[in-house]
Amino acid sequence: MKRRTLLGGTIAVALLGLNSSVDAQQPPIRIGMSMPLTGGLAGGGKASLLGIEIWRDDVNAKGGLLGRKVELVVYDDKSSASETPAIYSKLIDVDKVDLLFAPYATVPTAPIMPMVKQRGLLLIGNFSFQVNSKVGHDMWFNNAPWGPADSWAASFLDIAQKAGGKSIALLAADQEFAQNLAKTARELATKRNMPIVFDQAYPPNTMEFSSIIRAIKAAKPDIVYVASYPPDSAGILRAVNEIGIGDNVKIFGGGMVGLQFGAVMENLGALLNGVVNYNTWLPEKSMYFEGTKEFFETYTKRATEAKIDPLGYYLAPFGYASGQLVEQAIKAVGSLDQKSIAKYLRENTHKTIVGPIAFSADGERKETAVLQAQFRGVVDKNMQQFRSSGKQVILFPENLKSGDLIAPFEAARK
Repeated sequence: MKRRTLLGGTIAVALLGLNSSVDAQQPPIRIGMSMPLTGGLAGGGKASLLGIEIWRDDVNAKGGLLGRKVELVVYDDKSSASETPAIYSKLIDVDKVDLLFAPYATVPTAPIMPMVKQRGLLLIGNFSFQVNSKVGHDMWFNNAPWGPADSWAASFLDIAQKAGGKSIALLAADQEFAQNLAKTARELATKRNMPIVFDQAYPPNTMEFSSIIRAIKAAKPDIVYVASYPPDSAGILRAVNEIGIGDNVKIFGGGMVGLQFGAVMENLGALLNGVVNYNTWLPEKSMYFEGTKEFFETYTKRATEAKIDPLGYYLAPFGYASGQLVEQAIKAVGSLDQKSIAKYLRENTHKTIVGPIAFSADGERKETAVLQAQFRGVVDKNMQQFRSSGKQVILFPENLKSGDLIAPFEAARK
């Protein structure tokens, strides 16, 4: 499946009349990317793309960049890492796009990193985790709020230790993203002299988690750190609801993908209560910056029409922020020279609808802006509740905090 947004073409020329000869000399700035529009990552991919499209429409309404309209060239990577290398070769060599955005997620992004580095091209990352740690590309800039590799697990363990947690259980899907999270949690636990009483990876196609949850419960950890994907996250929480996890567990969650998406949250309902999990944007007062409110007003209307994630908190505003990053850099350097754009992105702090963004040398955030939030008072089958503050109480970071941890986990579930 191929999707293109053709702006500034023949229709625009006809409408501009006398200025058509000028427009003919000003082709659109083309930003190329793949996106998972089908397959297991499609829900996130569609929300992310809509965020980027809203930015494109906004910047074009203001006259474009360098006097040129912005056009997106988008291919469906079908949520598959095997698709992305060929797609990005085509974007570079056949479509000859001006800039590249990465696909959504870690697994589809990792295979294109060596090629992009070899070609010396700028790449705006899209919610992958540590794909540049071994490649070392100096023109990579991740839109995600992760920050230093260990900050995600560190914030969770900090909260856990303040609640009296000492021993830890680790449960992670046997895939790159989840294993990277588990690895950092394992290393941090070792550094902090926290006994690891359970440590297991499970196959990605696992559907039944009852035996695993029973084993965790028998190990009697104080902390349970889970790195899972959407189907697994739901299965794990259903097993916890059926079996329980033990009164000694102070905190449960951490790296569960899926609990950020509207449809998943609505489906799980009260099973979410008590879970402390990472997130990126939530409707708490501390999280509104210039343009945030207006973005979500537009997103909600268009997402409803497109029948995609009606909340869009996790990915969509960061898609918009990706556009803001290149918009500010292009305006500042006055050209599409990718080395100049990369230098500007690396050396400055950038104003976006998800807050200020500054990059480290590795292209990740200088400081983490990952949220740790606890689900509270969630009821079944009610999407609208998640638009209100208080359903996901922010525990970290301190400058965005909206409440304190309720522990132990079993008490927080009630």
